Amino acid sequence: MIPIVSIVGKSDSGKTTLLEKIVKELRKRGRRVATIKHDAHSFEIDHEGKDSWRHKKAGANITIISSPSKMAMVLDTDHDHTLSELRDEFIRKVDLIITEGYKREGHPKIEVFRRELKRELLCEEDDNLVAIAGDPANPPDGVPVFDLNRPEPLCDFIEARFIKSAKQGLGE
Repeated sequence: MIPIVSIVGKSDSGKTTLLEKIVKELRKRGRRVATIKHDAHSFEIDHEGKDSWRHKKAGANITIISSPSKMAMVLDTDHDHTLSELRDEFIRKVDLIITEGYKREGHPKIEVFRRELKRELLCEEDDNLVAIAGDPANPPDGVPVFDLNRPEPLCDFIEARFIKSAKQGLGE
């Protein structure tokens, strides 16, 4: 089963920037990574007037846009899918799934925290908090803290805790 790790934090804490750094570093290490961004609202990935937009507007339940270098699928849904559902139904051939958001799901979480924003931590250890990236004044006991500007140690942690342990569980 592909492991899932969620990057969580309050608005404007730097979640996307950290996720970008982690993905770049893991890709440099030869890891295959999928990302999922949670959007609590509706969104459009296509542009009005384009053929694929017109297909969806005409009533297609699924529209796939495909080219030699990438593809995208727009699929009607009847509910907000859980991370496990998304992984099990759509994601293959990766070592790790990193999400942005999904703070209420039961998967391991790395919280982005900046003391300068004068906010409280969003997660506690019992919320599956496995690490903090930032500078909290009083992190929970046993939760490692990593520098936001140095993704390498955090990626070492992610590899050791999630990728290598998942592969060992498969007998690799």
